[in-house]
Amino acid sequence: MAKSNRFKVLFLAFCCVVILMSFLAVRSRAVSETSTVSHRTIAVGTTLSAYREHRNAVSSVAWSPDGKYLASASYDKTVQVWDPLTGHRFSAYRGHTNWVSALAWSPDGKYLASASYDKTVQVWEAATGKRLLTYRGHSDTVTAVAWSPDGSHLASASFDNTVQVWQCVTGHLELTYHGHSNWVTAVAWSPDGKELASAGLDTTVQIWNATTGKALLTYIGHAGSVTAIAWSPDSKHLASVGFDKSVQVWNAATGRLLWIYCCQGWVNGIAWSPDGRSVASANTSRTVQVRDSMTGTPTLTYRNHRSEVLAVAWSPDGTRIASGDDDGIVRVWQAPVACQCAPGETGQTML
Repeated sequence: MAKSNRFKVLFLAFCCVVILMSFLAVRSRAVSETSTVSHRTIAVGTTLSAYREHRNAVSSVAWSPDGKYLASASYDKTVQVWDPLTGHRFSAYRGHTNWVSALAWSPDGKYLASASYDKTVQVWEAATGKRLLTYRGHSDTVTAVAWSPDGSHLASASFDNTVQVWQCVTGHLELTYHGHSNWVTAVAWSPDGKELASAGLDTTVQIWNATTGKALLTYIGHAGSVTAIAWSPDSKHLASVGFDKSVQVWNAATGRLLWIYCCQGWVNGIAWSPDGRSVASANTSRTVQVRDSMTGTPTLTYRNHRSEVLAVAWSPDGTRIASGDDDGIVRVWQAPVACQCAPGETGQTML
């Protein structure tokens, strides 16, 4: 009788285990399928997260090379590093004594360089916030900073009308570019590492040899100050924006204009998608506008900001865009799929 009872207990326990395992397997499949469907059905332009820890306007945003982190610079004198999915802040760098105007990740993702109205560029560890170097070569506000693709040098632009190229470890100055006749507001290193482009209040974009400083081309298509520039991933084209309310895409070798469109207000920032098919511009009209990079065909206008948008950056995998505004908020949102247009088409659009 005792053996019979033990058998019944064991049999019931076995059945319970089988039922539990079956339930867990079904639930796991359901969760997996739900997650997949959810990921696939996120609408283009959907806001995924909003970061609200800054106490003043966000001047610059940048994704880490692996896409896991976002860094944002602000007029609250800080640079903050945070999770773009959850908004969790990992660190806040407070080494500057005035507004932070720009920032850039090193190509290996270990370091950040930040430029400031305090006339310095500071290099620091992204993980710990430990300051490694303070560069004091400029005599006025530093407006922009860019790493060389090999991570060995930094280029910084300034209101002192110069761009300076220096070693990121020692701070040793190797080259000063004097081609601009007014404040320099932007600098960008070509992805192939051969050239630098700089722009400023003299309404020009100038391309020059990154090693020798020899001027190669001056683009004069803008009718007002140029605020931001970005190279295409293949180093063949540049996008430039400015106070003339235009976005322009042109050939970096010849200066030939591919297309231009005019906005309702100043354009503050520009970013190229990693696949080279799209550009996104940050506008004073509280929008981010995405267009086909070769034709100017509109893809999306993101309208969820409540103040002028000052900065924009595309995630390394091309799926998300981060944009920062004058209210101190950074929004991360679903990027559009690039439109498939015939190469060589051009267009002009008035918005």
